[in-house]
Amino acid sequence: MKHVPKETTDDALIQEYLDKGGKVSVGKTKPAKPELGLSKNVWNNKLTKEEKAARDKK
Repeated sequence: MKHVPKETTDDALIQEYLDKGGKVSVGKTKPAKPELGLSKNVWNNKLTKEEKAARDKK
């Protein structure tokens, strides 16, 4: 997946943000709540017996 900046992105605006002490970082995602019962983070895909057993062992 390529990251191609949009034409509307203003390089001067980005540079000003960085000069003022702003920083660019990659966010971290939280794991899904076990109450949701999602299999492999896919909606409408319930946990298998093996996945339930592995979850309950923790």
